[in-house]
Amino acid sequence: MSAGRFHVPIVFRGANGAAVGVAQQHSQDFTAWFMHCPGVKVVVPYDCEDARGLLKAAVRDDNPVICLENEILYGMKFPVSPEAQSPDFVLPFGQAKIQRPGKDITIVSLSIGVDVSLHAADELAKSGIDCEVINLRCVRPLDFQTVKDSVIKTKHLVTVESGWPNCGVGAEISARVTESDAFGYLDGPILRVTGVDVPMPYAQPLETAALPQPADVVKMVKKCLNVQ
Repeated sequence: MSAGRFHVPIVFRGANGAAVGVAQQHSQDFTAWFMHCPGVKVVVPYDCEDARGLLKAAVRDDNPVICLENEILYGMKFPVSPEAQSPDFVLPFGQAKIQRPGKDITIVSLSIGVDVSLHAADELAKSGIDCEVINLRCVRPLDFQTVKDSVIKTKHLVTVESGWPNCGVGAEISARVTESDAFGYLDGPILRVTGVDVPMPYAQPLETAALPQPADVVKMVKKCLNVQ
């Protein structure tokens, strides 16, 4: 409406996705909902460096930024590089991170899904499967180039997210890969690991069953690679 003359420098920061035992009222993952909206930036930090660098970038931005943080990650410990402790450390929007280099298959994830993916990659390494794990960090803008380059290298793709499957982040990435020249490099189907398409249960065993686990990622990677 203002043709870019007005700015709205505001940051919306809050918990997103399942915690522990908070049922359907407090467990929704709204990443895909906000990712759908033009005009906003949406960041989904995984570790301490992501949170520090992206939040600083959000505060300095002249327009709306939504920071979606998983509560479980608040209680986890991560290594922090000297660079990230610098007062000048800021991460750019739309720049994914290769959290774990690999050559056999690309696993693209975000937020706590990165932790799930890394545990799965450790387990798969015991079987000789070398996974490349990409931490998106930001979904709008989305760093598709990093995803595309990795898929061209590994020729296989699995996406991992805690949100529901319908119209999710993984669905968007799958569509973009299919529409790009990376599609011709694929040697297997693009597969997704998501939360189950149900309201979040309160009971702990059911809650665990409704969320992606490392075993789910291991199973999907082996299916994508057509190995036992």
